[in-house]
Amino acid sequence: MIAPSGSWLQGKLALVTGSSRGIGRSIALELARQGADIIVNYRANAGAAASAVAAIEAFGRAAIALQANIGNSDEVAELFKAIGERFGGLDILVLNAGTGWRTSAVETPIKALHTVMAVNLVGPWLCVEAAVPLMRARGGGRIVAITSSGTQRVFPQYVTTGASKAALEALVRYLAVELAPDNIVVNAIAPGLVRTEALERQATPEYIAHVIANTPLKRAVRPEEVGYLTAFLCSEGAAMICGQVIAIDGGLFLPALPL
Repeated sequence: MIAPSGSWLQGKLALVTGSSRGIGRSIALELARQGADIIVNYRANAGAAASAVAAIEAFGRAAIALQANIGNSDEVAELFKAIGERFGGLDILVLNAGTGWRTSAVETPIKALHTVMAVNLVGPWLCVEAAVPLMRARGGGRIVAITSSGTQRVFPQYVTTGASKAALEALVRYLAVELAPDNIVVNAIAPGLVRTEALERQATPEYIAHVIANTPLKRAVRPEEVGYLTAFLCSEGAAMICGQVIAIDGGLFLPALPL
């Protein structure tokens, strides 16, 4: 199933953090397919970012790649300075960049706490602060944060990601209320098991098969499906969806009772 292409986002400018690969790339491509011009943000892989730009341009949309580590406050400031100077405004911000540290809760190194919180919470917070004046200049905007089903469920050695993304979801709710008078609509998406290269590196085939077997729809989420949902939340059709965390997991975490 492919979402219909069209002009939901015609004339909009979107920044997608961490969009050179994986879910972020799929989101950037879908926003472009719906008419948006894209700023591809990447941390280190310039080649992957250039590939994403080329794929976006194949849709007939404009795209540039801007390097910034979202976990570094100085680099975030430089990223938004460049956007302001070049474009003078911003319509869509997708907070996709994220990281994790596999550890137990009571044995988490302090370095892990600082690293993961910097990328998954503090960086997005600073991105929003910098984006708001650029969105006000356009008369409003859309912000979508990509969180995780690990904010509500416990996965092995996932505590740093789960805790940081849970804090991000709380931030989304506060931002949604605070920014609504500026016509800036804020929401979050919490994907379940998404079939990406990162998943293949981090999870065993047995674990992936176990999760799929326990998913009512019997498959993993496709990255492009996260892109479809993101594009919808950025469209006028979703204007009254505000401050929500929307799960996309094939029904994996529904509290089903045995028949």
